[in-house]
Amino acid sequence: MSGTYQVIARKWRPQTFDDVVGQEHVVRTLKNAITRGRIAHAYLFVGPRGTGKTSTARIFAKALNCTDGPKADFDPKDPACVSIAEGSHLDVVEIDGASNNGVDQVRDLRDTVRYAPAQGKFKVYIIDEVHMLSAAAFNALLKTLEEPPPHVKFVFATTDPQKVLPTIVSRCQRFDLKPIPNDLIVERLKRIAKDEKIKITDAALACIARLADGGMRDAQSILDQMISFCGAEISEPDVLDVYGLVAADKIAALAAALAAGDHQQIVAIVDECDSGGRDLVRLLIDLQALVRMALLDAIAKGGKSDALGGQSLSTEQLTRLLDGLREGEGSVKLGLAEKINFEVTLLKAVEASRARAIDSLIKELAALADEAPAAGGDEKKKG
Repeated sequence: MSGTYQVIARKWRPQTFDDVVGQEHVVRTLKNAITRGRIAHAYLFVGPRGTGKTSTARIFAKALNCTDGPKADFDPKDPACVSIAEGSHLDVVEIDGASNNGVDQVRDLRDTVRYAPAQGKFKVYIIDEVHMLSAAAFNALLKTLEEPPPHVKFVFATTDPQKVLPTIVSRCQRFDLKPIPNDLIVERLKRIAKDEKIKITDAALACIARLADGGMRDAQSILDQMISFCGAEISEPDVLDVYGLVAADKIAALAAALAAGDHQQIVAIVDECDSGGRDLVRLLIDLQALVRMALLDAIAKGGKSDALGGQSLSTEQLTRLLDGLREGEGSVKLGLAEKINFEVTLLKAVEASRARAIDSLIKELAALADEAPAAGGDEKKKG
């Protein structure tokens, strides 16, 4: 039995365009290109880890090389699609840019592109983490990419587009895959949990989505680990304990203490989180997200928000609070005394939010000064 176990992230890897979550703009464009026969010779998929770059590249390869293809709505059980999913299709070659920097593989590729496909209609070369290719590999690829034979398609994937040579980028159609919204991650995890017969609370799912930072694969790996830890029932405290997270209501209480400038409460909550073995770096990031939401709320409402524990704060105050939290991030992450640095960061942020900006103060004083002479003139007239 142990030999057949597959981790959730692999078992639930998207197999068709409809399985891809949160990347509708990419899916729709690729489907239309296939349906209308406007398939470019090179594509570049850019995006954070775990958002579906390589999965989408494989699905695209299936759509091109399926029986009676190319077609966007192929059958995933089609033998050609199954062999692509298993990595055994002769015409779909995956190259990992991160290992060996790919120069030998790219040279082999240059020699073999001329030959017609063995099984399907197209030869599809998927190069993952293309930014890791060495300069020699890039140059070997460039000529082939400039004038590829009509039966050859390239799909590149990267988390770091700045490092890809502009000469490569300019020859590709670029697609930016976005971090996946939390609600979509929760929706997919619910389906997985139901299928795997796991009982998991909504609060625990929200926690996992928060941890995953927009990456579906990360979310699935976390769920996998939680199943190993808890078995068939998972609740929010379990996720909080395993990952050192702070509960959402506790983060809200700390944000409210910051807004109120309640130093004692701030120190008490930090003490409690620290003694509970919570991850203070993660807490700082979650706090920033909460203050940012309040800032957006203030902007939407014309300058003030009471989203942080009912305290009415101006856009200026919230901006300063958020800036103070962001400024301290480096010292909390890299400093030796994490707890002390965290407390100092919070207290500094509070002071910054309560300080008045010098320019707004000058404006107010100027406005008062304008009114003052008029009042003085009236006094003289009376005398």
